Amino acid sequence: MNHMRVEKTASNLTLLSYKTDLSQFFAFLSQKNGIAPEQVGAELLNHNTLRQYLAQMQEKGLSRATMARKLAALRSFVKFLCRENILTDNPIAAVSTPKQERKLPKFLYTREIDLLMNAADKTTVAGKRDWAILETLYASGLRVSELTQLDKRDIDFQENYVKVLGKGGKERVVPLGSKAREALLLYLEKGRGYMEVKGHPCPALFLNKNGQRLSQRSVRNIINKYVSSIAINQKISPHTLRHSFATHLLNNGADLRSVQELLGHVKLSTTQIYTHLTREKIKDIYQETHPRK
Repeated sequence: MNHMRVEKTASNLTLLSYKTDLSQFFAFLSQKNGIAPEQVGAELLNHNTLRQYLAQMQEKGLSRATMARKLAALRSFVKFLCRENILTDNPIAAVSTPKQERKLPKFLYTREIDLLMNAADKTTVAGKRDWAILETLYASGLRVSELTQLDKRDIDFQENYVKVLGKGGKERVVPLGSKAREALLLYLEKGRGYMEVKGHPCPALFLNKNGQRLSQRSVRNIINKYVSSIAINQKISPHTLRHSFATHLLNNGADLRSVQELLGHVKLSTTQIYTHLTREKIKDIYQETHPRK
């Protein structure tokens, strides 16, 4: 855990997931061999026991995505054991990851985005904040965790960009659109001050009613409220706005590498999922431009 936290700069959520996944595997080995979890030795960590563990997870009805995540935690753990010379070789290297069913990310059409962006009541303090949240999520494609971690100092209105601390402690700079800039200025000038608690300043950009940093759950609740108010007939999350951001950029001609940089993806393959969403757009361009269509 210390290795993951210090050297891999893993987030608290990732650390919790890894600890849970590893503990469950040790519990499986201890139950199978009739020993206490702390008595599980390296000799029990092998290809066969891992295959049996995967089979048990399948019997329990766990999704392939969940199984793949648990296997990733184990792979990382075994690599660490090899690095520390606790294991001489990797006993699970030959175990293949369950094939993933890649679901296309949901996104909103521009008309739905317009409805959502105009749903907040800009005459109220909370409405000003909520409008700024919606516009910032869509304008910059931020993860909800990145949004809630923003401080006031991370916004540069002169250069129109926001400084974001992403996964793995990686920092990136993302442009702000004119609408997001307008919404943020309104919130900072005529909204945020009413949420601050005198004598207890908070550096966070987005505050709750108690003057503290807004939580990820609160952001989800805010979005759910406005989705209900405009009657969009699908389940929307903060990540849907991130998906919409990427899809609309690609649909309007942005190159994949630029979108990868804006989203803060380490691998280009992660960004490539959005190219599936733009196929219809490509068909339209073909129909409009090819002389022998």
